[in-house]
Amino acid sequence: MSESSKKFKRKLYGKVVSQSGAKTIVVEVQRRFKDPKYSKFITRTKKYHAHDEESKAQVGQKVAIIESRPYSKLKRWELLQVRD
Repeated sequence: MSESSKKFKRKLYGKVVSQSGAKTIVVEVQRRFKDPKYSKFITRTKKYHAHDEESKAQVGQKVAIIESRPYSKLKRWELLQVRD
């Protein structure tokens, strides 16, 4: 698929924290928001399993992932690019 046909899909940016298997990476995505009650900024993290067909991403690298078809029970994202 070309990058222009993927532009309508959700895109997330994060850091690779694990290479959990063949063609799979685990990406930790952080989001910051302001707490409505206390007006403090809070950082929440979430981990996403992403498909990495060519095993390009290594642990510690920053990557961009986009939503895709389900590859397995947990994998619903795929690697778009390595950002380092």
